[in-house]
Amino acid sequence: MTLFKAACAALAALIPSIGVVAATAAPPTGTLTLQIGNVRNSKGVVHVDICPQNQFLKDDCPYVGDAPARAGVTTVVVHNLPAGRYAAQVFQDENSNHKVDRALFGIPKEGVGFSNDARISLGPPKWADAVFAFNGEAQTIGLKLRYFLGASGPAAG
Repeated sequence: MTLFKAACAALAALIPSIGVVAATAAPPTGTLTLQIGNVRNSKGVVHVDICPQNQFLKDDCPYVGDAPARAGVTTVVVHNLPAGRYAAQVFQDENSNHKVDRALFGIPKEGVGFSNDARISLGPPKWADAVFAFNGEAQTIGLKLRYFLGASGPAAG
């Protein structure tokens, strides 16, 4: 076999594997910025979970972000989020214990919220009410925390 034929054979063997790599490339990833409103004080952190449907309302969502709480509006950024459909579940962790503290009957003591300001009524919202599309490019969404005990938002000032 000539050198030219050997090079052509090697190239022909390589081309299918290049196609496989291109076909299985990861979806684009980007940055999601969340503007969390109605933060009642500057205690602790505001924690964000970005969840695909099968992990919604669970503690193991794969994309997370935290920022120090700021009374009024706190900005939290989640980096390297792949394009897809997600729901955000957010809480103000006032005592920085990494969980939503609860009172009698499971009522949250700390502020909680969901993307699309999905309604919380006798339990958490449904996926369909909280879902949003993320295309892998920079995007900003907003939502407000709700407090069921204590002050319902930042002090008027």
